[in-house]
Amino acid sequence: MRVLIAVTHLLGVGHLARAAALAEAFADAGHDVLLVSGGRPHPHHLPGKGVRTAQLPAVHALGADFVNLRDDKDEPVTPAYLEDRARHLVRYAADFKPDCIVTETFPFGRNALRREFQALLDYVDGALPRPVLLASIRDILNPPSKPRKAERAEACIVEHYDGVLVHGDAARTPLSRSWPVSDRLEPFLSYTGYVARARKAAAATGEDGAILVSGGGSAAALPLFRAAIEAAHAAPDLAWHILVGAGVSEGDMQGLVAGAPSNARVERARPDFPALLAAARLSVSQAGYNTAADLAAAGTPAVLVPFEDGGEQEQRLRAEALAADGVAMLLDAAGLNGQALLACVRTGLVELPRRAPGAPPDGARQSVRIAEVAVHGRDAAEASFAALSGRLDALHAQGGVMDVWWRDDDAADDTPQLRRLLALRQRHDVPLALAVSPFLIQPALPQLLRGEAGVDVLMHGLEHRNNAPAGAKRQELGYAPADTFVAPLSEGLAHHRDAFGDKALPVMVPPWNRIDQNIITALHDIGFEGLSTFGLRASAQLAGLCVHNTHIDPVDWLGGKRLGDPASLASQVAALAEAGEPVGLLTHHLIHDGATWRFVDRLLALLAGHPAVRFRPAHGLWSRR
Repeated sequence: MRVLIAVTHLLGVGHLARAAALAEAFADAGHDVLLVSGGRPHPHHLPGKGVRTAQLPAVHALGADFVNLRDDKDEPVTPAYLEDRARHLVRYAADFKPDCIVTETFPFGRNALRREFQALLDYVDGALPRPVLLASIRDILNPPSKPRKAERAEACIVEHYDGVLVHGDAARTPLSRSWPVSDRLEPFLSYTGYVARARKAAAATGEDGAILVSGGGSAAALPLFRAAIEAAHAAPDLAWHILVGAGVSEGDMQGLVAGAPSNARVERARPDFPALLAAARLSVSQAGYNTAADLAAAGTPAVLVPFEDGGEQEQRLRAEALAADGVAMLLDAAGLNGQALLACVRTGLVELPRRAPGAPPDGARQSVRIAEVAVHGRDAAEASFAALSGRLDALHAQGGVMDVWWRDDDAADDTPQLRRLLALRQRHDVPLALAVSPFLIQPALPQLLRGEAGVDVLMHGLEHRNNAPAGAKRQELGYAPADTFVAPLSEGLAHHRDAFGDKALPVMVPPWNRIDQNIITALHDIGFEGLSTFGLRASAQLAGLCVHNTHIDPVDWLGGKRLGDPASLASQVAALAEAGEPVGLLTHHLIHDGATWRFVDRLLALLAGHPAVRFRPAHGLWSRR
């Protein structure tokens, strides 16, 4: 499996470190990996173990300004510079031909880089076979400043992505703690556990250890380092070990070293940080993602000073979660000084328990497993489509024909989804039957359909209202005497004909494909000539009605209304090649995700272009009254 990971770190190196951990886990599992970095080069944080790397023209942020980015010369980025990044990213993907692409943070963030990610999405949609596309995000995100940001991210996930790797614990820090998670987004989420780079286990006693102060890879922790040195001067009885990230300038670094007392050791961040953390009496740090992962593995008590500049809330939310679990104390950055920090340290040494070291984070390996399953599913779908094509070839060689018809339920208005459906029908030049509830029709729907020569309209119950009691399967046409439905059905049929004219067929499509037998018996006398539900029909005629059912529904209604298993769906179509009745494809345009649209598009392309398949219009299956 070939895996491309796209990451851009803008301030510290946490995003790069997490992406590197993922890359190494994929490589450890025997996969070919390319990590494309778009932030400032940090060679010490790039993955090893045979992982390929590529560098985009670099960008970075000043402070917490993630909108007005700077280029590799510390100048404001220009549209041309961003376009160059996009070209590089797509070229790397096209040359590498990945089976799986992982975008770090986007579309939940990195909106200033949307151009390059959109170019990557365009590449994905045009690639054959299409790569699996996964988003990779932290357990806690900076909450969206406007609802539109969350809506846009969700729309991007639903349309383009196969899943979201949430690198955290669903029980302790669900994504909903920091980000709106709708019923639509939830099925895309896979919680992996924390992600951290592989490391050797370290003895963790904490006895005679130091107060370990760290601040990630950026200069944002300078106030924390200065407060720690002030606290060290006031607490000669405590040993302090201060690790300064590469983002702190050499001048500031020398100032910290010069200002430190003899009981405080100041040096650059070290690769053996996990071992130092495990041996420390207490950790003092900000509350970034990697901090949470390291603390969970080490069991070391902590004082957390979350970064909150520029309205950032992510670290505050994470610190609050850790404090609520009793493993950390929280100190507001606004009140940070040596005295306040020392007070928290002394309290933490007394009140915060040292916990047993946790198991090494397994989030990277779990992410690999999720990606492997997704790519296997893609490959299985490719094989099933090839088998379906072969089955149709054999049918054609035998002189056989597979009749197919297409029904889509729940149209009521002129919507973008319906226009997308109609465009799909036009592209493949196949007939379509819309099942419409007569008492839900909006004026724009008949107007839209007047120019659609290949569309018939069937009657979809009355108003798609569930009349079933609690606990029963949903059903509109039932759970009441049949005669109570006669007048509404007669009125509905008249409204159906008035709205759609010659397009209206007197064919009943019961909502949820369920209808009581005694209501079926009454339909013919009302004026109906046909019935359509789901599954192989018991008979072509029922109570004076001509029956044509649907058989293939790509939506997994119990799996978050996402696309079902495409390999299984293609196999089902192949199995119906000689079903003895027209094979019905059932779609629901209003709830399709991008994967469902792509599946239907591909299936229609195969069927409509094959000489063994004959698409039947609904008016050809049912006679008009």
